[in-house]
Amino acid sequence: MDFDIKTNEKGNLSIGGADAIELTEQYNTPLYVIDEMKIRDNYRRVYEAFSSQYDKFKIFYACKANTNLSVMRILEQEGSSIDAVSPGEIYTALLAGFESERVLFTGNNATDEELKFAVDSGVIINLDSISALKRLSKLTDPEEVKISFRVNPKVGAGHHEHCITGGDLSKFGVMEEEAADVYKLAQDLGFAPIGIHTHIGSGILDPEPFMLAVETLMDVAGRVKDEAGVKFEFIDFGGGLGIPYTPDEKKLDLKTFSKEIVGLFKDKLNEYNMGNPTMFIEPGRYIVGDASVLLTKVNTIKQSYRKFAGVDTGFNTLLRPSMYGSYHHIVVANKPAAENTQKIDIAGNICESGDLFARDRPMPEIEEGDTLAIFNAGAYAFSMSSEYNSRPKTMEILVNDGESEIVRERGTFADVLTNQNVPVRLLKK
Repeated sequence: MDFDIKTNEKGNLSIGGADAIELTEQYNTPLYVIDEMKIRDNYRRVYEAFSSQYDKFKIFYACKANTNLSVMRILEQEGSSIDAVSPGEIYTALLAGFESERVLFTGNNATDEELKFAVDSGVIINLDSISALKRLSKLTDPEEVKISFRVNPKVGAGHHEHCITGGDLSKFGVMEEEAADVYKLAQDLGFAPIGIHTHIGSGILDPEPFMLAVETLMDVAGRVKDEAGVKFEFIDFGGGLGIPYTPDEKKLDLKTFSKEIVGLFKDKLNEYNMGNPTMFIEPGRYIVGDASVLLTKVNTIKQSYRKFAGVDTGFNTLLRPSMYGSYHHIVVANKPAAENTQKIDIAGNICESGDLFARDRPMPEIEEGDTLAIFNAGAYAFSMSSEYNSRPKTMEILVNDGESEIVRERGTFADVLTNQNVPVRLLKK
């Protein structure tokens, strides 16, 4: 099993050197526990793997995975840049201390207001449509903004159809066959494009589709260079590096993966005489996915037509199992080494039939009062959470060498009602 399940002398799950049960006693549940050193180690592993093959290399963390300011600060300290997909993510990145030149904004169906915000923020703007290009030209002096284009190759991959972002069904990017004309149009409008970008999907553990995307984008970049005379400062292959969610999945062989990707990249640079542009990739999940654990308390054991273990949170806190049918490994935090003796459904507390963390999951004996640890909750977990059923959002804590700190306070009922106004006429009896 590739899951990093550590126990302490008490037999409890250990997260970043902290006792999971003691954390729940101190902070209550549900509770997100973020392991700081796991984030740093993941980032360093990616950076070393690629930069050892090609020194002009940068990581742009795809912050939609997790925008907690402490997570952002950790990655700023590590030297990361930011892939932002909204004005809010630009704002968060700048607030976290990233200089504007370290932020790439890749909008999708961006409004004029969003494009203007990106211009005013001084970030690199990665456009994904001719519409956005034409509208941007009217919002700013083209000579004052750095732009690139997202190209949609006829290649897509990902762990779920909703996560495939390349190919002929995808809403993202400009078509590869129109790329050269789009760059020429940008030049005619007064822009001097500096980069090219693609992103084919997420949760990729097989290098083959990524290799095909690299080959396709480099061929497109070569045509753009030849036909439009663009000298690229960077070529961005997006993100999508996967992590194992199920016990039988293997970790991505990052050394082999990076060697193959960079080798192909270099070959194509030589083939098209493109010089030495900086290589970007945009991992999100790979850096933060396995760095958080969601702790939740079992409050109900119910034998109905099926056997259920009911817990004190639901898809308002971790949506992926309900949205994607995603597997998240679960252990009993107060006895993580216990042998499985049954198959049981792990059910949330949201008033929806689809609110299940697991169906027919092999588990040890579970009792009311036990704490369950749901792994790989660092990416697309809190960032996709909601206050559905008027349940306040949960707390996030950061652990480092056994010490813990609150990095997001637990929500309140007042937070659920924030920004609401009731017309005076409705207050009259």
